[in-house]
Amino acid sequence: MYTSRMNIEELTKSQLLLLTVLVTFVTSIATGILTVSLLDQAPQVVTRTINQVVERTVKTVAPALPATVIKTITQAPAPSNEDLVTSALSAQDSRTVLVYSVDASTSTPAIAVGTYIPSAHAVVTAKAKKLPTKASIEFPNGSVVLATLTNTVGGLSRYDISDKAKTPKVSNPKLVPAKNLRLGETVLAIRGDGSATTGIVSQVTSKGVHTTLPSIGAGVGAVDLSGNLIGIATGDAKGLFVSSDVVASLLTATSKNATTTSKTTKNTSVKQ
Repeated sequence: MYTSRMNIEELTKSQLLLLTVLVTFVTSIATGILTVSLLDQAPQVVTRTINQVVERTVKTVAPALPATVIKTITQAPAPSNEDLVTSALSAQDSRTVLVYSVDASTSTPAIAVGTYIPSAHAVVTAKAKKLPTKASIEFPNGSVVLATLTNTVGGLSRYDISDKAKTPKVSNPKLVPAKNLRLGETVLAIRGDGSATTGIVSQVTSKGVHTTLPSIGAGVGAVDLSGNLIGIATGDAKGLFVSSDVVASLLTATSKNATTTSKTTKNTSVKQ
């Protein structure tokens, strides 16, 4: 059977134009599919950089583009729920610290778990009789700094770290007021051993924030999907946290030497 072959030199101008349009169209579709596929697999830092380049480019050509086109180009894709969870847990993990006596090794079990608040240069943990006046604070990266127990408010205790001490650079959490919490809102926590757990807000009462989180130990902090602090675990009841309102009061209260088991420490009242 004889098969005729098309000679491109025999095409008319109209046919050449249509062929060019077809090739361009197919190429653009393939390029778009490849680009989207690569962006889905790229790290957030790469996606963020590309978005910044696009935004700057749009600012240059914005006067020539309709508003609807500009909105479509500059609108970044919404992060998935998985991205929010992993990001929030990562942020809280970097702020979760272990509390030891100054004369104890960090290879021994920690006395308490706490949450580091960079803006206050302090660690917040659950109140306990065994908390020492002077303590060693161990960060997830292995660095250790000295801290002093300075205050106790509403079931929480505060350790102040010297301004001269070198602490890891971590994000500062916002404190979420109890009145802003919603039933069913996702809560996340990092235990002292570094393991993660998730749950929801089940109730907010005068006792604190009740969650479906399992018993995770006193002093562990709970955060929302944005990595903002919801509360500190009491360790007395399953899933109960002292709200961030108490954390805020503790951080703003006048520093006083808290009551400890040491005979040389004087009891003091806390101004609120």
